Amino acid sequence: MQKKKLRVVTVGTGYFSQFHYDAWHRMQDVEIVALYNRSSTGTADTANKYSIPAVYTNFIEMLDSEKPDLIDIITPPETHTEFVTAAIERGIPCICQKPFTPSFMQAEELTKKIEEKKALVVIHENFRFQPWYQEIKKMLLAEKFGQLYQVTFMMRPGDGQGKEAYLERQPYFQQMERFLVHETAIHWVDVFRYLLGEVKSIYADLLKRNPVIKGEDSGIILFEFEDQVRATFDGNRLADHAAESTRVTMGEMLIEGSKACLKLEGSGKISTRQKGDSHWTPHAYAFTTNNFGGDCVYTLQRHVADHLLYDSDLQNCAQEYIQNIRIEECIYRSAQLKQKLNLF
Repeated sequence: MQKKKLRVVTVGTGYFSQFHYDAWHRMQDVEIVALYNRSSTGTADTANKYSIPAVYTNFIEMLDSEKPDLIDIITPPETHTEFVTAAIERGIPCICQKPFTPSFMQAEELTKKIEEKKALVVIHENFRFQPWYQEIKKMLLAEKFGQLYQVTFMMRPGDGQGKEAYLERQPYFQQMERFLVHETAIHWVDVFRYLLGEVKSIYADLLKRNPVIKGEDSGIILFEFEDQVRATFDGNRLADHAAESTRVTMGEMLIEGSKACLKLEGSGKISTRQKGDSHWTPHAYAFTTNNFGGDCVYTLQRHVADHLLYDSDLQNCAQEYIQNIRIEECIYRSAQLKQKLNLF
């Protein structure tokens, strides 16, 4: 039985924070009690819109004054070590946006501190919480495809062309020296691990197509799993796919097995085809295209709130998520060496 509301404080008011605030605001057993932001940009508007009673310009003062049940860190990765460290030193659970830290070494060091303090830090990796992947996971557990052969995801958001690429929503994308994998493909690293288990080996070929950005924006990554299951991430941020909004799924997925295949469309619709059939059959399931990625921000935050309030199971703790970052490092190393690499 619920005894109290979960008292949450938030950090940041950037573009993506709107989805976090909206999600918390819709939960009757959660209240945002304070907001911290380093600058005044967006702070007053956010506090007014979501009826947040207190606004701070000092992060430590907010933590020590409010003594919250949870901190939601919605800021760029270069700030995460400072905020997470302050949280774990005070024994306050937190959700930290991805990328977790700017580098693998920093992520390892911070994760070690988290383990030493026996702290609770959940990485806000929300793609596994998208309704289509939640449904696909159920179908895989039900062994509807027989022996699994191949999973392919073609990422085609179509937002990376020209000099104005990314400037409207997230202009810092243009300056990221590691872009496609570090910022975007990491989502499917986590999705593939969620659906298929642990990665055994990787081969990656990365490319920069738009000269106005610093990092790579196109690439193909081949993942090998147990039982000769393979997954391919084929990403190109300049090309698009058939969807009213290319940001719903950001691409299309194909799963192939000995008994059946599955197709995920850009609309979020799922279809299946039995071996030998010449047509696809729609698969009925409940999903929404409201908010970001099928409302996956709400689903992730609800997942964490349920753990803290009702002691339910928890996914994506930092100690688990660090493997995604190890895989990311392996991807860049493979692309640099132009060879297949094993993970240990």
